[in-house]
Amino acid sequence: MGLDFDPIEEASRQWALHWDKVPAMHAVTSLMRVQQLVLAHLDSILKPHGLTFARYEALVLLVFSSQGSLPMGKMGERLQVHPTSITSIINRLESAGLVVRRQHPVDRRAVLAEVTPAGRALVEEATADLLAADFGLSALSDEQLEAVSSLLLPIRRAAGDF
Repeated sequence: MGLDFDPIEEASRQWALHWDKVPAMHAVTSLMRVQQLVLAHLDSILKPHGLTFARYEALVLLVFSSQGSLPMGKMGERLQVHPTSITSIINRLESAGLVVRRQHPVDRRAVLAEVTPAGRALVEEATADLLAADFGLSALSDEQLEAVSSLLLPIRRAAGDF
């Protein structure tokens, strides 16, 4: 299924013929490629549950919230997605009976997304499958996973992630 050559190594070789900063280009291209590969794997695990990883993340965010609900705008901020995307995600989850929309009790302009009991149950089922697959990262040891997280922390901090 895979290529018979490393496309990132080839891109780096070509890049070096034209520009500098090859290590940065190699690292960012590797990050983006791994993100694509892992996301595709996670989506394939979640597909039997009728979920994508984006929808799963939204459900988990609601499950983790103290009331089981959040304003949709806040969900978009926390998940770092455009308001249109969070609306689409909630539409899909609502049509599947996994969330309901509620009027915000204080701010009449805001709409809350609230996880349903079926949504909570599906999070448990889907999470069990993701855990069994090591979130698609079984090629790395726990120590390597910690190292990856540590390496990415300064980038997240510098970008203002928190």
